Amino acid sequence: MKLFSTIVVAGLLTVTAANAQPAQSMKHAKKSTELRQAIFQLMASNMGPMGAMAKGRIPVDAERVATNALRLEQFSYMLNDYFKTDTRKFDVKTEALPKAWEDKATFEEKVNALTKASKNLQAAAKSGDEGKIKKAIGGVGKTCGGCHDVFKKD
Repeated sequence: MKLFSTIVVAGLLTVTAANAQPAQSMKHAKKSTELRQAIFQLMASNMGPMGAMAKGRIPVDAERVATNALRLEQFSYMLNDYFKTDTRKFDVKTEALPKAWEDKATFEEKVNALTKASKNLQAAAKSGDEGKIKKAIGGVGKTCGGCHDVFKKD
């Protein structure tokens, strides 16, 4: 019985740790927001050139796409971590909607879609097929937009 109780307590601690925790101060909220925004800036800097490739504004560079897609995958793994601090109680400059903390299941679903789309884009880049690459870039863009539609102010 003691082992069962230990397992239950450990499971509850794990679930609690996975949930958002409120920022403890304005300083904490500002820093958490800055870090979150830094991840999105890095994601945008990697998506920008690929979007230009998909639209035919610049030539498709499969090697660059593979690198940027790998980075996007890596950033996707960080998103849940950087949204663990709930900053809603503080007046911080953010475009994140409250729903990012209120609907964690949907948020995680959207993040997982980005991870999957980024992996798909890496595979398309390895193929060297320009059509597949452009389609896969569109897939990543669609996952970004799908998340923005739900969790970001316009």
